[in-house]
Amino acid sequence: MNLISHDSKVRREMRTTQNFSVYTLSNKEVQIAVVPELGAKIISLRNLQTGREWLWHPHNELTLFRNRLGDDFSQSPLAGIDECLPTIAPCQWQGRGLPDHGEIWSTSWSVDSAAWENVILQTTNRLKLSPFLLQRSVALEGSAVRLNYQLDNVGNSDEAYLWALHPLIRLQAGDRLELPASTRLLFNGEKWLSDLDRGAPHGTCSKLFASPISEGLAAVQNEMTGDRLEFQWNPSENNTLGLWHSRGGWHGHHQFAIEPSSGEPDSLALAGPKKRCSILQAGASTQWQVTLKIGR
Repeated sequence: MNLISHDSKVRREMRTTQNFSVYTLSNKEVQIAVVPELGAKIISLRNLQTGREWLWHPHNELTLFRNRLGDDFSQSPLAGIDECLPTIAPCQWQGRGLPDHGEIWSTSWSVDSAAWENVILQTTNRLKLSPFLLQRSVALEGSAVRLNYQLDNVGNSDEAYLWALHPLIRLQAGDRLELPASTRLLFNGEKWLSDLDRGAPHGTCSKLFASPISEGLAAVQNEMTGDRLEFQWNPSENNTLGLWHSRGGWHGHHQFAIEPSSGEPDSLALAGPKKRCSILQAGASTQWQVTLKIGR
């Protein structure tokens, strides 16, 4: 079913792919597709000017299926962009057994039908183990995808958490990583940052962190094709940048991720006691935004 908004610049569509409802927003420049039933996973982010699909899928094939809370993330569809909360690495925290990559990538999110009528995809997830409610809205503005978040602590005590955007990016020949000089210094000269294609040996993988950052900016730029994917966020909201790179070292996969995050390392059980994470007071709310800008 093709649904065209009253604003001719942005179109919304809901279709069925592999028995799942896929919500798509598009304009002349960019198209984004989300599956709310599968953790509000963003399965496609396409530059419509150049045709480049930025998001990685195993073996170049998109295969969708359900997971259950507690599943190993490596056994998920591994398609595109997931949300990680309240931890990234599995751990024990406050008597809770927090699963790999958090609680919300493996569970269904609800869709706000009124927002969808207004060409905004707003989804909500009430965590099952932790006392959090997370709302995310997706909107298009020209070549920019705006991701707006609100996190509510619905419990009776202050709660620590790690949040990270987890975008698996498909690299192409000529891609290079752009970082502010202040951020690059925090990575201490790691070689593969200067050569995403050949900077790390085959069969390896690594996760790096820069924190606290002073500039919320990171991008993949391709001088050969002109393609560019830029991440922008407020470092006062999320003061950490994680970078993940696998050249076959993680389950044989070749992938890259730029991860704006609220702290580090990936385990809340390690970050919490060191106060290297976010804390939300009982009954309080917090908001943040990430912008994905597609260019050439």
